[in-house]
Amino acid sequence: MKTAIINGFIVDGSGEKGYCGNILIDRGRIEKIGSFVPYAEKIIDAHGCVVCPGFIDTHSHSDLKILEHPYNAPKLLQGVTTEILGQDGISMAPLPEEYIDDWRKNLSGLDGESDKIDWHYKTTKGYLDYIERSRTCSNVAYLVPHGNIRMEAMGCDNRAPSKDELERMKEITRREMESGAIGLSTGLIYIPCAYSATEEIIELCRVVAEYDGIFVVHQRSEADLILQSMDEILRVGRESGVRVHFSHFKACGKGTWGLIPQIIQKLDSAKKEGISLSFDQYPYVAGSTLLSVILPPWVQSGGTEKMLERIKDEKTVEKIILEVESGSCGWDNFIDFAGYGGIYITYTGSEKNSALVGKSLEEIGRLWNMHPMKAACRLLCEEENAVSMVDFYGKEEHIKLFLSREEQNVCTDGLLSGTPHPRVYGSFPRVFRKYVREESLLTLETAVCKMTSKAASAMGITDRGRLEVGYCADIVIFDKDKISDRGTYSNPAVFPDGIKLVMVNGETVFDGKNRYNNPKGEVLRRGVKL
Repeated sequence: MKTAIINGFIVDGSGEKGYCGNILIDRGRIEKIGSFVPYAEKIIDAHGCVVCPGFIDTHSHSDLKILEHPYNAPKLLQGVTTEILGQDGISMAPLPEEYIDDWRKNLSGLDGESDKIDWHYKTTKGYLDYIERSRTCSNVAYLVPHGNIRMEAMGCDNRAPSKDELERMKEITRREMESGAIGLSTGLIYIPCAYSATEEIIELCRVVAEYDGIFVVHQRSEADLILQSMDEILRVGRESGVRVHFSHFKACGKGTWGLIPQIIQKLDSAKKEGISLSFDQYPYVAGSTLLSVILPPWVQSGGTEKMLERIKDEKTVEKIILEVESGSCGWDNFIDFAGYGGIYITYTGSEKNSALVGKSLEEIGRLWNMHPMKAACRLLCEEENAVSMVDFYGKEEHIKLFLSREEQNVCTDGLLSGTPHPRVYGSFPRVFRKYVREESLLTLETAVCKMTSKAASAMGITDRGRLEVGYCADIVIFDKDKISDRGTYSNPAVFPDGIKLVMVNGETVFDGKNRYNNPKGEVLRRGVKL
């Protein structure tokens, strides 16, 4: 059955000026676009609205939830039709049998926990096949996570790999790229990725570069040591030849804000040098991640169970307090740049501590009559690491500066469990409301480009992100005068206004009022036309 979208203002994702026209869709792809009289069994009148490509979320944490809930409403209802999974170097696959229990605890604060799914898929191929069987309503692509590779090859110990172990890591990387991963991710503040030296990353990225894959990185520091951290990642790009993409690019804390001119200079110099460089960003001054990142890396050596054993010891917790309160420690110290009063709990794995959701570590310390760090350690132990947080770190002027950069595309970085960050429901509409309509920082066409073709190009996706003949019919229709994010930090789980229709591969999944569980989403594997 052919579908026609008529009378819309077409913003095709290229960045070029929009125009009025019609679109004809057949068998999930765009057959015709422009000024013509359409014939189709189904007609959608988009009069007065923008018609654009579906948004691509280049930093998503739906890895687990999409198996439980193939209709991912927080993303679909804000116009996201494609999600890039496998972020921050710790995700679902590969997952050897002997590490399942410990890895689930390590992952729980980031992607949640579930006893409803079958965790025995072992490899990226097994995981992607599992998603296909779940019949998702969204498109997904996967980055093979550095931490999972390291775990399979050598466990979670705080040490360098042997020569044989490094070769094994390269073999695993090659195997997972051959299974359809579009690139490699790492999170150099997360365990066990944080234990790796630059040379290890370069070697893995050499493999990824063979496949023209992308290297997506939560860099080692987004705070005081950001300049050195950027140098490390640019060296990886330079020596391996891999395409580099910085995750959720930002400057955390007052100690970093004065470095902004030097940060910009490094971005400009990398471009002149010819390093392939891009980054994504969510449009908020607060971040969200698992609570355990506030602990020094040495505390987490050996995996989650060993970390939990350590923070049950009072002397160890006192040592942690001294280290984090001394200032810069050679790792991203969230207490230093956000403070106990700027870190709020958003999710606990059990009901026991659910009343703490929405409270800061400072408030929990007062409630439990103990030091805030001791309260954090107690909470992590009681929840077996299944705790996530929001941390306030930034300034609005820096959000605007990075948003305006040519290398930037929009993302959510959305953790879906508990009471989440409002970006889960509102990142993309927020850009249109705040930075296009209210502040005129971006044109409508530029904003759409940053959500669609810019993201597709960064991730190596070739047949999505544009309204073009032959491209997949991932399409969003919205009212440019009404599209708005509605969630707040205290009430984040609120769907946006102004989205009139969302279509995935030619099938409507949302019409502005009703949701349609049309499982036409695809797993986008490298090596198959993306």
